[in-house]
Amino acid sequence: MKKQAILVLAVLGVVAVSGAKSTKLVCTWKNPSYAGGSFKNILVLAMNGKASSRADFEDQMVTEITRPGIQAVPSYSVMPRPESTPINMDQLSGLVRAQSFDAVLVSRLVKYDKAVTTVPGRANPPHPNYGTFYGYVGALSPAVYSPGYLAKDTQVQIESIFYSTVKSDGELIWTGTSDSVNPKKLSAALNSIVKSVVQALEKERMI
Repeated sequence: MKKQAILVLAVLGVVAVSGAKSTKLVCTWKNPSYAGGSFKNILVLAMNGKASSRADFEDQMVTEITRPGIQAVPSYSVMPRPESTPINMDQLSGLVRAQSFDAVLVSRLVKYDKAVTTVPGRANPPHPNYGTFYGYVGALSPAVYSPGYLAKDTQVQIESIFYSTVKSDGELIWTGTSDSVNPKKLSAALNSIVKSVVQALEKERMI
């Protein structure tokens, strides 16, 4: 029975790991020539997705960035953009100048994939201690074969780019690509990604 209990715990462990969620920045880059300090007035711009999803993401990012001495503004509040409406570049550049934004944080959803993977079962080796016939069969027969199962994986990937607006065309200062695997909800994944991006900007002393 002890062997059977160990097998059950092992299977539960695999299920727990496969259902876990994790978020990290898998790739970051900082412009080595940038020697300026932190930014004080930042426009947050979500590029794609539904209008409501963009607004939710921008609001989360604004909440994480805003602190004493640093203001962040969601683009939807100053530049309304309905569903499937492309950005008007003249309007955007005019807005940046008029509102005196010294930086723009642009994010876009690069990937949102759902995949189902078949994990094959495996045969367990014979019990090393034969003992009694009934004891052996009673303990091991339920655990001779571990059945396969389906693992469902969801991957969310977001690219965030931080630009300084000092130069007329904008200067690339920092970029990061994040992955979130097996989030319970997309909203939870986005919240976790937002925190990862802001922590990276804090580490680089840009905010």
